[in-house]
Amino acid sequence: MIIKLLVEGGNMTPGPAIAQQLGPIGINLGEVISQVNEATQQFKGITVPVHLEVDTATKEFTIKVLSPPTSELLKKELGIEKASGERLKTIVGNLAIEQVIAIAKTKHANMLSKEFPASVKSVIGTCMALGVLVESKEPKDILEEIKKGKYKEEIEAQKTELDLAKKKKLAAHFKKITKEQEVAKAAEEAEKAAEEAAKVAAAAAPAEGEEEAPEGEEEESEEKPAESAPEEKK
Repeated sequence: MIIKLLVEGGNMTPGPAIAQQLGPIGINLGEVISQVNEATQQFKGITVPVHLEVDTATKEFTIKVLSPPTSELLKKELGIEKASGERLKTIVGNLAIEQVIAIAKTKHANMLSKEFPASVKSVIGTCMALGVLVESKEPKDILEEIKKGKYKEEIEAQKTELDLAKKKKLAAHFKKITKEQEVAKAAEEAEKAAEEAAKVAAAAAPAEGEEEAPEGEEEESEEKPAESAPEEKK
């Protein structure tokens, strides 16, 4: 039988979900964890799918480590924990085409695409979903450039070595974008704060047609002083 697991590379730990799957089979949980951690060490810090092929009769098992999701590989390459929640507003990274090719090489064997260029395009598509630039450009623009033949040499050679000067240039562009995003975010938060303040002020203002009584002025008593009775004629 095959048991499918999702574990953090090099850091699988015992838990209820794993115990429920492995406990009834009767195999040694500690041994499984040890071997899985050893097999996934290269993917440390990444969530990686693992298949355990178990012989229920002998209790023997083999471990098959599958390629991590493209999104996880991209986040590791960028050194980030999560992607952009608003990809059209927030950019979280800037990759070189060589870095994209490196990830495509890792994923190619597990992708449906038979041709390597298609795997590269798939990785670029994931960059688009995560809010990641490629070569300081929007991923869709890079896809158009690839369609026209740009980066053909790098893709065919499966080039993964990144020039240091190019890496610095990409980092500088991303730093500039990050500052612009921070300014835009601060302006947006200030605008929201102003709107909230205006709402509070409007709620506290007197309703239309009502006037506040001047301070110190007392309201007139509803009771009028009794009129004196007329004198009787003598």
